[in-house]
Amino acid sequence: MWPLFGGILLAGSLALAQSGLTIGDLSKRTYGLGQIAIERVMARNPDFTRYLIHYPSDGLKLYGFMNVPSGKGPYPVVLVLHGYVNPATYRTLAYTTRYADAIARMGYVVIHPNYRGHPPSEGRPEGPFRVNYAIDVLNLAAIVREQSGKGPLAKADGSRMGLWGHSMGGGIALRVAVVDPKIWAVVLYGAMSGDEAKNAQRIYYVFSGQQRGLEELRTPASELAKISPINYLSRTKAAFSIHHGTADEQVPYAWSVELCQKLKALGKSAECFSYRGARHTFPSGSRADASFLAKVQDFFARTLKGADSR
Repeated sequence: MWPLFGGILLAGSLALAQSGLTIGDLSKRTYGLGQIAIERVMARNPDFTRYLIHYPSDGLKLYGFMNVPSGKGPYPVVLVLHGYVNPATYRTLAYTTRYADAIARMGYVVIHPNYRGHPPSEGRPEGPFRVNYAIDVLNLAAIVREQSGKGPLAKADGSRMGLWGHSMGGGIALRVAVVDPKIWAVVLYGAMSGDEAKNAQRIYYVFSGQQRGLEELRTPASELAKISPINYLSRTKAAFSIHHGTADEQVPYAWSVELCQKLKALGKSAECFSYRGARHTFPSGSRADASFLAKVQDFFARTLKGADSR
């Protein structure tokens, strides 16, 4: 436990003001307006059935998979959001599949979306500040609430919804949580910053070798402030469980420390864990990985199922 706290972006503020990127813009939008449909069964085991699904987002047909526990239900819903994977090589069963499977075994309907531009989802990938990916998740969350208890979501209780996000997916989860007040619980794992200035610097200078993110880096500070979720934490109603390896070579450990401090200062529910010597993605079966999954199970049980849930 940390001891200190228990498309291409056009330059200029006018273009940004018209682009719908700010937290205020996202909060005014309408989400949902569609249904989840099952394409086929991908796998069955004694604990859950995995389905290939699709749903609409901004006129695009997006795909993903859904794990539905074998019991009667209804079960709370957890949306599992993957980090950056080159869209050209992305596959639906990404590296985060094992986390989605583990959460399904804990007793949750788990949906793992392929963001736009990640095959076989339609659309172009990326977009400024990954806002389009957050919109895809916001649409998915709204559809799940509208459709829960019926059809493919017959076993789902969409009123009890959590997010799990790793790396870029953690940054997406944070943006969704400050826009959508109906998100109950959020697990962040080696998450990108809620400060888009820090993300832009990291993407341009470290991740892409100065090939991606220059337009974001040149965004005026006054506009970055309106886009950055870290400046809107007071809006979220979610409880947070934040996890980060101290030797993370991709995303600075200090970013999660900063987020935890800010959430605590605002009186938000936040538990914060460091993993000494652990890197960006914990090896399967490692001590850090086992500890992380146990903490995730406890957190979601309290916030989505148990005494701490609403």
